[in-house]
Amino acid sequence: MTNLKIWLSSPHMGGNEKKYVQEAFDSNWVAPLGPNVTGFEQDLEHYISNSAHVAALSSGTAAIHLGLILLDVKAGDEVICQSFTFSASANPILYQGALPVFIDSETETWNICPIALEEAIKDRISKGKKPKVIIAVHLYGVPYKIEEIRAVANRYEIPILEDSAEALGSTYKGQKCGTFGDIGVLSFNGNKIITTSGGGAIVTRTEALKNKAVFFATQSRDPAPHYQHSEIGYNYRMSNICAGIGRGQMEVLDAHVALRRRMNTFYQELFSSVAGVTVFKAPDTDCFSNYWLSAISIDPAKTNGKTSTDLRLFLENRNIECRPLWKPMHLQPIFESYPYYGGKVAQFLFDNGLCLPSGSNLTDEDRIRIAQGCTDFFLQ
Repeated sequence: MTNLKIWLSSPHMGGNEKKYVQEAFDSNWVAPLGPNVTGFEQDLEHYISNSAHVAALSSGTAAIHLGLILLDVKAGDEVICQSFTFSASANPILYQGALPVFIDSETETWNICPIALEEAIKDRISKGKKPKVIIAVHLYGVPYKIEEIRAVANRYEIPILEDSAEALGSTYKGQKCGTFGDIGVLSFNGNKIITTSGGGAIVTRTEALKNKAVFFATQSRDPAPHYQHSEIGYNYRMSNICAGIGRGQMEVLDAHVALRRRMNTFYQELFSSVAGVTVFKAPDTDCFSNYWLSAISIDPAKTNGKTSTDLRLFLENRNIECRPLWKPMHLQPIFESYPYYGGKVAQFLFDNGLCLPSGSNLTDEDRIRIAQGCTDFFLQ
């Protein structure tokens, strides 16, 4: 058995990516835009919803930024954001000069808590500052409480920017994630379900809104024979080469989802008899998760004091990469001065949780090494 590095979530090529990239080289279409960009957008639209309109961008962060712009977020506005997430969900709020208001998670989906969300909205309104947008995240591919969050958003007439960066292929009641918000966001970073090397997409409900996103993403160039700009623009469009990788990846997306779900089942079986270890999974059959990353929480009171940090370091010593869960935004140095609503669910998860190797390209030998490492740790 080898001791090669087992990665948390490495890129997994399907085979036809080179074909689409070669076509771009053969046609000398290596600059932004081109047939692969159009084809990739169409592939995504057909996959998530025939009524969706998708614009391929340079990153998921760019998609969140443009989403805030399209939802008219300006300097001084307040934007509600799930605290338990990656910083890319929150950074674009500051790009706009707006102010983040962070919300705790609930224990079932680990996502934004509808109770704390409503409490925050009521309190911000009482202070004369109604939030402009709600950023809700499908963490690790598990859908947030779709209906409860939408009910709160509708009650106060606040649009939802749906961060589905980790949830391509996940569904709620059969509907694809990325289509529940007023605007949706996808990511194709190197560690995601599918990758374009680096990239993302914005999902809109109308073609007009997509066209506006594309306008901003291509430097807001006015329709003139010369370069004329009446609004601030951004260099956010995806390249034709990266989109070629994406077209090849779309051909294996469902297979990759199935393989990630297999890893989650593997961990459920592995830890089924280990007291104090809980494998994170979708709360019910309405939620279908791609299980982008499989995660566990460890209760040291039931594991003879063994912690998630102990397990991470033990597996690291065996060349197996693991990673702590996201550090909540309200605990980050850059964001700790902004308002926060809720309890300590997100902090508990960060303190006690761990992401385990989850890639769709893990082998049987990898699983044997992971299982042996975890077994040795809890038996030591």
